[in-house]
Amino acid sequence: MNYRVVCRVLGLLTLLLAAAMLVCGFYGYFAEGSHHPGRHDYALLKSFAVAALVGGVLRTIGRKGGNEVMRKEGIAIVGLGWIIATLVGAIPYVLCDPPLAPAAAIFESASGFTTTGSTAIADLDKYSRSILLWRSTTQWLGGMGILVLFVALLSTLGVGSKALFRFESSAQIGYGFHARIRQTALQLWQIYTGLTVVCVAGLMLLGMSFYDSLLHAFGAVSTGGFGPRNESLIFYNSPAIDAWLTLIMLFGGMSFVLMAWLLRRNFRKVADDEELRAYLLIFAVATVAIMVDLMIKQDGPWLESLRYSSFQVASIMTTTGFASADFDQWPTLSKAILVLLMFIGGCAGSTSGAIKVSRFLIFSKTLIQQMTNAFRPNHVVPLRLNGVTLDNETKTAAVFFIALSCIIVGVGTLLITLLEPGLNLVSAFTSVATTLFNVGPGLDAVGPMRNFADMGSASHLVFSLLMLLGRLELYALLVLFMPALWRRY
Repeated sequence: MNYRVVCRVLGLLTLLLAAAMLVCGFYGYFAEGSHHPGRHDYALLKSFAVAALVGGVLRTIGRKGGNEVMRKEGIAIVGLGWIIATLVGAIPYVLCDPPLAPAAAIFESASGFTTTGSTAIADLDKYSRSILLWRSTTQWLGGMGILVLFVALLSTLGVGSKALFRFESSAQIGYGFHARIRQTALQLWQIYTGLTVVCVAGLMLLGMSFYDSLLHAFGAVSTGGFGPRNESLIFYNSPAIDAWLTLIMLFGGMSFVLMAWLLRRNFRKVADDEELRAYLLIFAVATVAIMVDLMIKQDGPWLESLRYSSFQVASIMTTTGFASADFDQWPTLSKAILVLLMFIGGCAGSTSGAIKVSRFLIFSKTLIQQMTNAFRPNHVVPLRLNGVTLDNETKTAAVFFIALSCIIVGVGTLLITLLEPGLNLVSAFTSVATTLFNVGPGLDAVGPMRNFADMGSASHLVFSLLMLLGRLELYALLVLFMPALWRRY
């Protein structure tokens, strides 16, 4: 392990976060007064100084460590990078007015960078626009991946750039998209930024202010879910805004590599993608099922039921977490479908969290293969995805990931019931599921119109760990606890 090169990259990462704080701090300094006369929040400028100092020290330590990042260093940088980003990103919440407790600040920072969208802030109206801008900026940086941005911008990372790309994003580097890692990362960030600009423009045309449009675009494209309003999208009560954000969230839940093919007008490759077809089918079936349930159980008009069901299915399935209605008041079947969608998530290579559609496709194909072999043991059933035969390692990895995720949800639920004895089982279970799978709102005590503000410090730290585990798809964080990773060459 080359510790100096790890410090060097972590220092650069911290300096990037410091620069983002400075931009948000300048906004607060120059623009805050016109919205809140006499009120200036200097928390971000103070945080910038702290982050710049930490980044400078790490950069100095790693100055003689060389430039090339090997695979082992790449894996360590991903895990440590997200922990450092969470801790540094929490500083503004501790220094702002009113301040958050350290554990709650870490929770808020982790929720932003992992694009979870859960919040420990009870009332957003009490906080300055610059703090809310920083809050949304963290999820936009975390959506495509801060270290993927490093891969796109830096040409000196060496072979470790592949490890950074693989472990921080779920993008499939193969996928028939033959390009260097750096070129791929740069193009994905260009698509990501372009989709954000399109989203902002659309929201402004529909009547939102630039500030509100920017924050909601950051939340929709990153599938993060942070916004400037306590009531989320219910505040605007606009069918047009709901429809536009539904479309943007669906794009956010698609593979960005597929979007690159779409821009190249390779429509056949996009149309033939099994995961995308399954993703859209699940969205359509869940939307219709909830729409019918709302029409029958709540006697809602079909068009209104379609509006709310399509938005909420897109929001939960893509793990964005926006709310256009209080779905905690919906019928039991509708809520059960939404909880199931929390586990499924979007496509591999998207900004969404959860287990991903591709893993469930592999699981279902493996299940069919095993059942067929039960009564036809000599019959060979090839397992293919997008025309490619999958090896045993891929099958085992997908099934193991699903099993490990379910085990973590179970253990996490038991732990939260111990730490928060006042929570019922539904609240405890959905709070763990929604943080591990980076969704945002759960049910009951953590429903769409409530938050995590009343949780204890220990619970906030547990939820923060779950969010990081979910965002890095378990292994990039768990591997930090293996002694073999830290041995010198």
